[in-house]
Amino acid sequence: MNLPHKPSVYRALAAELRDARVQRRPMQPITSRYPSLAFEEASAIQHELRELETADGAVLVGHKIGATSTAIQEMFGIDHPDFGFLTDRMLLRSSAVLTIDHFIAPLVEAEIAFRMATDLAGEDVTAQHVLTATAEVFPVLEVLDSRIADWKIQLGDTVADNASCAVVVMGEPVPVTRADLAAETMVLEVDGQVVRGNGAAVLGHPAESVAFLVRMLAAQGRGLRADELVLAGAWASALTLRAGSRARAVFENLGSVSLSVHQ
Repeated sequence: MNLPHKPSVYRALAAELRDARVQRRPMQPITSRYPSLAFEEASAIQHELRELETADGAVLVGHKIGATSTAIQEMFGIDHPDFGFLTDRMLLRSSAVLTIDHFIAPLVEAEIAFRMATDLAGEDVTAQHVLTATAEVFPVLEVLDSRIADWKIQLGDTVADNASCAVVVMGEPVPVTRADLAAETMVLEVDGQVVRGNGAAVLGHPAESVAFLVRMLAAQGRGLRADELVLAGAWASALTLRAGSRARAVFENLGSVSLSVHQ
């Protein structure tokens, strides 16, 4: 079945996704109803989801781009980066204590966030443009939580579902010149399970991932604004969070960030 090209349908699907998050009751994949769901249609659903969040008082603070590394694409069976929005309600400081009942099936991944010093937009933006426009970077733990049952997602599902983003736990900011971001290494440990990665896993360089996002936004007539945050994508595969979990990511030169999960 094809998805009807009607704003009312996009709004209804966005409301389903939001209700699934609020009630912690996963829904069936949108692509199971609309197998031909296009990237642009999924983006329209995400737009309506963003409108629902801001109408409820949430403040937009930035963007995320995901599925930028081979590890994450293979983990979820996705062959193209996705993207989403960030609100003030999603941001927490390092050492945050999360409650497991606030999630459906949470995973955690380690990455970095860029805070923009200046606006940045256009179809020809490069990684160097991103670095020049960046004020600082942060070590980050992103908690993913699909509102789609059993993580049975296709690209359209995760784009509609705000790139499966739930919570962003941020470490202390450091100058973007602190390290060669492509060569920088990271170790993520969750309950004794360890994964390692480096910045080059993210489209060759995390700033290239941000540039990719800017070029995608340009197709929608949008761009990045000064002071916005951008999550650039995971450096390694995501690990499962459970009640009692402790997660910590340590970067070679960019510091560390941690969280814990209670019942």
